[in-house]
Amino acid sequence: MAEQLAHDPEATDRSLTITWEDPMGIAAAAAGRSGLEFLQAMVSGEVPKPPISELLGATAVEVEEGRVVFRIVPHESHYNPIGAVHGGIHATVLDAAMGCAVHSTLPAGTGYTTLEIKVNYVRAFRVDTGPAIATGTVIHRGGRIATAEGRLERESDGQLIAHATTTCIVFAP
Repeated sequence: MAEQLAHDPEATDRSLTITWEDPMGIAAAAAGRSGLEFLQAMVSGEVPKPPISELLGATAVEVEEGRVVFRIVPHESHYNPIGAVHGGIHATVLDAAMGCAVHSTLPAGTGYTTLEIKVNYVRAFRVDTGPAIATGTVIHRGGRIATAEGRLERESDGQLIAHATTTCIVFAP
């Protein structure tokens, strides 16, 4: 989505159109797969990206057990009123990376949800920043609680934009 849209400061007519797959069909594709297998199928394109990925223009690009990497391209549709990407975008992509890192450690039939997230913003994120990489890494995964950390960095030089931590609850259906 975002990479296909050019930033044109002279444009007077701005719009954004997105399309997505049925989220329940995507969730059904997880059945019988470990978290790692499901996420790998998503990265390979075997399973479609979820609607939030299409909306944000964020794509999972690397998956291994305990670590997931997303790539996001900032777009002016992400902007807040002061001319930078809204902090909720940072939080959402970091939540996705950290949560998916936890998911990558789970056996088939086990789920999780975020209990808490803490984000630290260290510099502005704008269109001229260019693409960024959000990396989520599991710190601890127990039977019921998992923690992870995340870093959002400029792709071109690794400069830190934001960092975060999360606590997730792990549950079986």
